[in-house]
Amino acid sequence: MKKKRFNFTFSVLCFGMAFLYVPMLSLIIYSFNYSKIVPIWGGFSIRWYVRLFESEAVWAAAGLSLRIALVNATFATLIGTFAALAMVRFGKFKGRTLFSGMITAPLVMPEVITGLSLLLLFITLKEFIGWPESRGFTTITIAHITFSMAYVAVIIQSRLAGIALTLEEAAADLGAKPFRVLIDITFPLLAPGMIAGWLLAFTLSLDDLVIASFVSGPGSNTLPILIYSRIRLGLRPDINALATIIILAVTIGMCIVGWLMHRQQILRDRDLHMAGIENQKFDI
Repeated sequence: MKKKRFNFTFSVLCFGMAFLYVPMLSLIIYSFNYSKIVPIWGGFSIRWYVRLFESEAVWAAAGLSLRIALVNATFATLIGTFAALAMVRFGKFKGRTLFSGMITAPLVMPEVITGLSLLLLFITLKEFIGWPESRGFTTITIAHITFSMAYVAVIIQSRLAGIALTLEEAAADLGAKPFRVLIDITFPLLAPGMIAGWLLAFTLSLDDLVIASFVSGPGSNTLPILIYSRIRLGLRPDINALATIIILAVTIGMCIVGWLMHRQQILRDRDLHMAGIENQKFDI
């Protein structure tokens, strides 16, 4: 019975992994296709990678997307962290229900509605105060921070819920000011959640198409907008090459982050073990 259950679980796992990664593998293979027609194999070639590296439009869009994603992830992590701290550590306060609803609203709001409302906001601001003069890097970044900070707040809230107040209270009893407690105790404990939130915000920004298409202007195409505009004209091998480079970059980034988090966990476990040994010596 256990063997049959194991075989069924293993089969489902293999099917799920194949469903996710076989299309990516086929995309990588066809990125080395010599033929201009994607489904027809014309031999191994790197011609589309050469053409991709010669395309100024692609690299301009990629640079814009990366700059937006970096700024968005940083500010979204900061704002989302402080919002989560207010929800978890400040207890009940006036307007808490409204504040909680405003944080979670972007999670359930359709992206079309979010993009349209932000577009109307920017148009109204331009009419009244003359800002923004044009829609581009600034407007896209603000729009991305608006919805991605909600995801960060949810991650940090779940992290805070699993952290006891013992260390923070001990630091406060020893005379540490609230700011020092926040910097020396709370933030280090929240580091794994903040890293996860930063990565999620970065990915959401780099992947966004709908909201960016509303709040972008002429000459400010992000990478998803550029890819979508080219795919509308038909599948092209250079898009496969670009997608392969993105997959490779994401894989390397995930491996580095995984290694750093694993190393941090080992150091934390070692510190806890050493603290336990010191406590035993003190009790003796």
